[in-house]
Order: sequence, then C-alpha cells, then structure tokens
Amino acid sequence: MQPRHTGSPQEFSVLIISSGRDAHLANAVRGIGRSTCRPAEIVVCYLNQPSAVPPPSEVPLRVVHTASEPGGPLPLGAGRNAAAAAARSRTLVFLDVDCIPGPEMFEQLLADLDRTGGLVMAAPRYLAADADVQAWVADGDESVLLRDSVPHHARAALAPAPGEPAAASQEYALFWSLGFAVRRDTFDRIGGFDESFAGYGGEDTDFAFTARREAVPLAFSAATMFHQHHGVHRPPLQHLESIVINAEAFRRKWGTWPMTGWLEAFARDGYVSWDRGGRELRLLRRPGSAELAAVRVNAPY
Repeated sequence: MQPRHTGSPQEFSVLIISSGRDAHLANAVRGIGRSTCRPAEIVVCYLNQPSAVPPPSEVPLRVVHTASEPGGPLPLGAGRNAAAAAARSRTLVFLDVDCIPGPEMFEQLLADLDRTGGLVMAAPRYLAADADVQAWVADGDESVLLRDSVPHHARAALAPAPGEPAAASQEYALFWSLGFAVRRDTFDRIGGFDESFAGYGGEDTDFAFTARREAVPLAFSAATMFHQHHGVHRPPLQHLESIVINAEAFRRKWGTWPMTGWLEAFARDGYVSWDRGGRELRLLRRPGSAELAAVRVNAPY
C-alpha cells in the first residue's frame, strides 16, 4: 500500500535510540517512510553499537553514537540528548525503537502540538506475540496492526477518541517517552533528559516532572503508534539494580518515590528493603536465572 503523502505542515526530525534492536528499528524506519507526513530526517543514536549498519530508509537517515562504560547501564538519557543535539529541525519527535508509527501518527501529533504546545505524547497500542507484522511489512495495511494490538489498560483513557484533538492533562507521572513531540526550544527549556539517570527506570518521569516545574503543558494525543512485541518481565527483575539506583536518585530530587508498583513487588519478594514513607531503599539480593525466567511472560505489555 502506498502512503498518502499530504506533506508536512512543518519540518520535523524523528529521533530514535537503539541498542541491538535492529529488526525493530527496521520496522520503525519502514513505518516512518509510509507516513502521510514524512519528517525531514531520521536521527538514530546507537548505544554501545559502534559497528551498527542502519536499515534502508526512504527518509534521509543520519547516525550518531553514544557509549557507556563496559558492563554499565545503557545511557538512555544521553542517547536521547545526543539525537536531539544532532537534529536539524526545530520540531522533534522522539520515537521508541520498538514503536511503528501509524500512517497518520505524525500528522495528528504535529497538529496537536500546534494546538497545545509543550509535550504531546502519542497513544501506544501493544502488538501481541502472534501479531502478523510480516503482513504489514508486505503491504503496509495498518488494519493488521490494529487487529493484532491492544491499548494499555492503565493508559487507554488518557488519549481522546481517534481523530479528536489532544487532551490536556496534569498526569505528568504517566508520561512515557515511547513517542512524543516537542519544540526544540521547549526541550532546551526543560534541559533535556537528566543523564545522571542511567539504565532503565525513572528518567521519563523525571523529564516530565521537570517540564511541570517549568510550566510546560502536557497533552495526550490520539495519534497511534504500535509497540512491537518482545517478552517482558513482571516485575522487571532484569532491571532491578538500575531501578533501585534511579528510584533513589528520583526520591532525592523530587521528594517522592517513582515506580511504586515495581518497588512494592521487589519488596514483597525480598529483593529490596523499602520504606515507602521514608528515605530507605536498599538492595538485598539479586535474582538468579530461574527467578528471571519465572517472571518472564509473553503478554503484549
């Protein structure tokens, strides 16, 4: 299926960070090329992947690199900031490497950004393990992705109905960087992502809380993106150490705990000692391979 190109009302750059996710990246780039509103460029920041070969792209694609210390956590914030610094447009759209943009995602997301300013997050739908992504690869029919995906149960109410204008919100704690649009001057006003958060957990919420402190509006758009399936851990024990370190950093910075559902699960199962009403969060033990395998599920999210 050929995309219906309506042209972009404004020039924008799509920014993606990736580390060893080449197949997902190829689909994300393929989806960008099929969009009704194409960006001026794609900027891919590879994390700890110096020899990466970017996928074919119908949109000009440039590559930057960011690395962490050997064995250290992925520098997610640094990667996003590096991609933003390299971008040539005044409007930035951050897209998670796992996400395929719907054909009209950018069109609606940018229209909503024009209306609301600030941060505008797209609406994720999560593809099932048996989603027929290859059928979409073959013909670009979005209906296949719609059929084989579900919204996140805790976030479905944030976005308006399809085609409706973005809904302004005070739910800064529910912001995710899966896919969102922001003007460069707003991104700079927020200060980008705090690079002291390393690895998984907390950096998205910290970014949103800083936006709230700077009186940057937040809105949730009906613009649709499709999160490609990969197995998940419930709770995310594979990120236990990063979550503990980042949660402590967040608590020191904002005076409140993030990721409380995960911390509760870790405490319940004896991985951490956590005083929810105080300041203590202490790693007690690390999971073994059998424990990691036991919490891995094939659910969409």
